[in-house]
Amino acid sequence: MRFSIWPNASKPWTDVLDLARHGEATGWDGVWIADHFMPNGDDVSGPVLEGWTTIAGLAATVPRVRIGCLVSGNTYRHPAVLASMATTADEISGGRIVLGLGAGWQQNEHDAYGIPLFDTKERMARFAEACAVVKSLLTQERTTFHGDHYQLRDAPLEPKGAAGPVPLLVGGGGEKVTLRIAAQHADEWNVWGTPDVLAHKGAVLDRHCADVGRDPAEIERSAQALLFLSDDETWLAKHRDGAAGRASMVGTPAELVDVVGGYVEAGVDELIVPDFTLGSPSRAKDTYDRFLTEVAPSFR
Repeated sequence: MRFSIWPNASKPWTDVLDLARHGEATGWDGVWIADHFMPNGDDVSGPVLEGWTTIAGLAATVPRVRIGCLVSGNTYRHPAVLASMATTADEISGGRIVLGLGAGWQQNEHDAYGIPLFDTKERMARFAEACAVVKSLLTQERTTFHGDHYQLRDAPLEPKGAAGPVPLLVGGGGEKVTLRIAAQHADEWNVWGTPDVLAHKGAVLDRHCADVGRDPAEIERSAQALLFLSDDETWLAKHRDGAAGRASMVGTPAELVDVVGGYVEAGVDELIVPDFTLGSPSRAKDTYDRFLTEVAPSFR
């Protein structure tokens, strides 16, 4: 299994870069960055680094690790523009970029910037077409596409990737539409969730692959969950009831070995650990180090 970190882009660039460099130097496999323009909620104060320019900066300054977007909102950019951005970043990195793409969802930034979010049906239709466009641009010499939402005519994309076509990651867990799109177009698939959720949705993805005539083994699977790692049972007890509102990994190192084992059994190839709950930069580094030395070795 691969293990990757997810620095919060709501922190200063110097902190994001420092944590990414620390992750690379200590043996993590990847660094992921979100793609948003403002916080989600009533308080929108504070910095938010734009995802793809942050990725390009990391590509130039952090060696070895894979670097990906988790995930780009399709509503923010034309898919051909996004594909060109990703392949340019990949050239900078020497072939380490993953193009993560999702349908888009965060209402407040669409409202603030005047970006149409569309209703669910149209948003998903645009997302399906965008994935087809991106995949064709990344793998075909020229792309002609006549969709309801995107039209391309004999469109080139060069470069396509420094070490082969940039992989397309489809993000999301919608079982009827998103997972079918992943079955059709994805090199990788990602969703938040517990091992049980990943096992269930992975089986749905497998069925969609069968329907479209694709080997499900061709699609790598990743998941992320918030981390609460400690030996302090009083502190851990505050987080064991799921109060964080997201899939979480809570426990001592020994307990987390069992949790990560559940992800392995669910078919997860890469586990991504956000720094959102890890506190100050120094504490985040300490927690990441402990996870990497006391939990991850059981799965490498």
